[in-house]
Amino acid sequence: MFVDQVKIFVKAGDGGDGCVSFRREKYVPRGGPNGGDGGNGGDIVLRATGQLRTLLDLRYQQHYLVPHAEHGQGKDRHGRNSPPLIIPVPCGTFVRDGETLEGLADLTEEGQEQIVAKGGRGGRGNAAFATSTNRAPRRADKGRPGEERWLLLELKLLADVGLVGFPNAGKSTLISRISSARPKIAGYPFTTLTPQLGVVSDEDRGSFVVADIPGLIEGAHTGKGLGIQFLRHIERNVFLLYLIDIGEAAEKKPVESFEILRRELEAYNPGLLEKPFAVAATKLDIQGDGTRLKKLIAYCRRKKTPCLPVSAVTGQGISELVRFLGDRVRASRIRVPGGMTSSGKTSWT
Repeated sequence: MFVDQVKIFVKAGDGGDGCVSFRREKYVPRGGPNGGDGGNGGDIVLRATGQLRTLLDLRYQQHYLVPHAEHGQGKDRHGRNSPPLIIPVPCGTFVRDGETLEGLADLTEEGQEQIVAKGGRGGRGNAAFATSTNRAPRRADKGRPGEERWLLLELKLLADVGLVGFPNAGKSTLISRISSARPKIAGYPFTTLTPQLGVVSDEDRGSFVVADIPGLIEGAHTGKGLGIQFLRHIERNVFLLYLIDIGEAAEKKPVESFEILRRELEAYNPGLLEKPFAVAATKLDIQGDGTRLKKLIAYCRRKKTPCLPVSAVTGQGISELVRFLGDRVRASRIRVPGGMTSSGKTSWT
């Protein structure tokens, strides 16, 4: 099961109380205070790991609590700190405050950590308050409570290229052709219900990651079809590839399809229109008389947009498409040091 959004409650450990104690030992007059400090409460930390692909585990365990730290004791014995609680999350997890929706962290790299709830500080024992004028203090501090809050976690897949298109535009077939990903492929709409990742290898240009985003339809921003719930996964992509069906059985005209897709992305996040993109004219093997392809190519030329005709069934144009995407991804990694991860980060608003 693919889970990309969960809400969890975290409560860091409370600090232990300080102790009020005095040294009472035979033949030792005026032994003085010896109350120890309380231990510090443990933090709650989110850590990104490549071992996870979804937030499924966090859906079934939504409450995370750190135990109370130990209190201070006599004979200058300090309380034991409670250990931090580390919660593993997939790389690409975006963390928000569950109430204010303020962005707290964007965990995109392996091993990256973020403290989301700070443990309480332990209280001081009376030994810490002894002075030259107050040699027998009867004061000790209470431990501070640990932070607690609700968190909203959103997973945004890390990929170089995002495939955008209507249902049955050929996204799943294409990603299965250029990578080892094996999504469900069928002749009816919405066969892909969750985003799919595929690694594309090119001997001359290295490898890059492609994300197959479940199909959009007109009015998706109002909740039609699968809505826009998966569009968060293309916010990190450095390049978008619009798949336009030019098959003779397609319901919509190619140019109309492309413009609808652009409007849906703009309704979700206008910043997505600023990403570099290209158009792939799919189902070249059943294009009919070629009129639909010619109109799409003419439109793309006027807009100065690359248009690549392909057939994922016969393999026509696939090698050219892979080389094109590899060049675009490599160019984006050169422009932005650090590659996909650095260039894929988005703002917290």
